[in-house]
Amino acid sequence: MQSLLEKATAAVLEAGEIIKESYNKPKKIKHKGRIDLVTETDLAVEEFLKAKLAEILPGSSFLAEETSGNAELVDRTWIIDPLDGTTNFAHGLPMVATSVALWKDDQVVLGIVNLPILNEVFTAVRGGGSFMNGEPIHVSDCGSLEESLIATGFPYAIEEHVDFITEALSRVLVNTQGVRRPGAAAFDLAYTSCGRYEGYYENSLKPWDMAAGWLLVEEAGGRVTEYGLGKFNLYSPMILATNSHIHEQLDGLIQPK
Repeated sequence: MQSLLEKATAAVLEAGEIIKESYNKPKKIKHKGRIDLVTETDLAVEEFLKAKLAEILPGSSFLAEETSGNAELVDRTWIIDPLDGTTNFAHGLPMVATSVALWKDDQVVLGIVNLPILNEVFTAVRGGGSFMNGEPIHVSDCGSLEESLIATGFPYAIEEHVDFITEALSRVLVNTQGVRRPGAAAFDLAYTSCGRYEGYYENSLKPWDMAAGWLLVEEAGGRVTEYGLGKFNLYSPMILATNSHIHEQLDGLIQPK
């Protein structure tokens, strides 16, 4: 698995060069929804990764954001978000990520989150710990909610979730050190895994948003669940990821009242 991680990481870093080359250039932008964007870079990175990962693991399948169709999780499935934070990318903000995970034996066994503009790559294999740029990382050891920095995100279907979002946010804001909203789930999960955030929560995500970051957080000593539940899966409608020390406290704040 370590050899597979090294090869897949090399492919993800190479894909990151496509993002870097396009970052400061004019972008061709299309709308998948009212505020849900896709660029030619999203598509180019996804096609590049699918070709490279198919070579690395012949016979594997893909669940990828832009070309997933009705694809389902089967054994040896690569789960790909080519450009998480497309809106950031379109506006020239650096909080963009490529997320790649491998699903095998009914679990995520490998995860990579690359932040190409920030030159940081996060990696993990199940049972092997989490790393940033090759160095071991660990979640924060902070146990105080008041001293915790929390991240969150807002779904594209904001109209359907705005009441929950604003109510939860108001409670989190007055009970923590602060809240950040970078706009890329993979980015937020990576930052939670290395202790920059104590926790992160969001709803209405997709498997490709969460797969690699889920493994990063757990392998770095953190905890990932749905709100109010002690479990999580890739089709969960919501995610709560923390350093584990503040998990129950934060969970209590964000659950609908």
